[in-house]
Amino acid sequence: MAYRRKHFAWLAFAAAAVSPAANAALGGDIASIAQDRIQAKASMRSQQAQGYSAHELLTQSGTTVREYAGADGKVFAVTWSGPLMPDLRQLLGPYFPQYIAETGERQGGHSRRSVRQGDLVVHSGGRMRAFSGTAYLESAIPNGVQIDALR
Repeated sequence: MAYRRKHFAWLAFAAAAVSPAANAALGGDIASIAQDRIQAKASMRSQQAQGYSAHELLTQSGTTVREYAGADGKVFAVTWSGPLMPDLRQLLGPYFPQYIAETGERQGGHSRRSVRQGDLVVHSGGRMRAFSGTAYLESAIPNGVQIDALR
């Protein structure tokens, strides 16, 4: 009996440790983008556009992360560029397992990874000191927004 309790406690701890934090991950709530800024030790600026808001985080390492939220307050897209990869586990949130489950492609010394699985689309690539990517949920893109214009 004690073994079962100990085993259960360990499993509960492990599940809590790997669960995504409540942040502005893809598909998450806009209200917690400030938490992302604090966690990344980044400066932030925000702006409104037609049908969505854009929140740009500039990390101390020089990587820029942009999180885009629709009028409903949900993050529908995330982009990044800079010398270091951002924490994709944090940015993709509950979609991270789908992302890592897919096979990436290697092309001529550059690392490229494209995933299109259900609603999730991720394009990521780069090389040392030059990484970039885009992740979005197709069904959550506000009307009139062109994903290619989000950079």
